[in-house]
Amino acid sequence: MRRLFVLTAIFAFLASSGVHARTVWRCVRDGTVSLSTAPEPGSRCVAKTLDDASPSVPDLLGSSGVRRGTLYRREQDGRVVYGTRALPGSIAVQTFTIHAPPDSPAHVGLGVVGKPKLDVYRREFASAAQETGIDEAWLRAIAHAESDYAADAVSKKGAKGVMQLMPETIADYRVADPFSAKQSILAGAEYLKSLVVRYDGDRMLAAAAYNAGPGAVAQYGGVPPYTETRRYVAKVDALYERYREALR
Repeated sequence: MRRLFVLTAIFAFLASSGVHARTVWRCVRDGTVSLSTAPEPGSRCVAKTLDDASPSVPDLLGSSGVRRGTLYRREQDGRVVYGTRALPGSIAVQTFTIHAPPDSPAHVGLGVVGKPKLDVYRREFASAAQETGIDEAWLRAIAHAESDYAADAVSKKGAKGVMQLMPETIADYRVADPFSAKQSILAGAEYLKSLVVRYDGDRMLAAAAYNAGPGAVAQYGGVPPYTETRRYVAKVDALYERYREALR
């Protein structure tokens, strides 16, 4: 496998749009990001200009940690196009590895995937779910992933309580005591409701925003590529299925 420390350097070479500047299309589909030398059919794409005079090439994929993938070649509208998504008719050209900075705004959940815990804060979760309309199974999955129901939990990023509310969320929802299980669960449910509305019912994006913030979701056009967030979303999804089954 050839190692490419900045994938966009490939596109700086392939995607010539002028003598001193080149255009790469950053495309989003189903919460995943790809790069292409032309807009991808079926994706939301935004043109990005790479300046040959710039001392550095930006990481348009926004990867975190180590990211591996494949560069593909395809014919589109009568010309050869290169991209990182395996579209119909694409031919693999080469594999790549990107090493990107590990920093992200995501806070790491403290809970692990395990058996559902229905005997913890029964009234609080039932009440918050009923008041906000949020599925109790999903609300519990978030709490389980966030703190494992520890009311006194504090993360390294400053998230507090059962629902691991960040300082700005605590302020927005006027939470007097973030370590009160009742206040934390209700505020967490209200915040989740706002995210579900914001993302048209897409729980995956709502969970990603709960973990890394809506700004990161907007920046990357879907689930941010942060290792913490990808693992978190997968954890919540697995827990949600277990709680749905347990609450039947």
